[in-house]
Amino acid sequence: MRTSRTRTRTEAHFRPGPGRLLPPLLAGAATAVAGTGAVLALLDTASPLRAPFTLFFLLAAPAMTIGAALRGLDPYGRALTALAGAIAVDMLVAQTMLATHRWSVRGGVAVVAVLSLLPLLVMPLRGRIPGKHTQK
Repeated sequence: MRTSRTRTRTEAHFRPGPGRLLPPLLAGAATAVAGTGAVLALLDTASPLRAPFTLFFLLAAPAMTIGAALRGLDPYGRALTALAGAIAVDMLVAQTMLATHRWSVRGGVAVVAVLSLLPLLVMPLRGRIPGKHTQK
């Protein structure tokens, strides 16, 4: 009987070869594209890249936040759930802004940015809330 050995995350991270640096490079490029899209939308710049980069920001920012909160899932389930959650967040923001007659592209991008950054700022503080006993 043959036993298979699964590699841990640290072993996969330190594997030799040319493809080792590809995931961090892609993550950096995605962050740059999303940030550029947010800046182009907030500054109301007339650029042909404004629409696709802003759409990428509107999908990537909430998806990154939701994906960071779902660390226990397998990668494909996590990506699918994060993308579906990002679409739901964008639709809820748009519906709320339309219902209150406050719709604007800048406002939508700003609200999605705040909703995406707020949980990422609060997540490291989860274990350090006064009055809660954490196990060490």
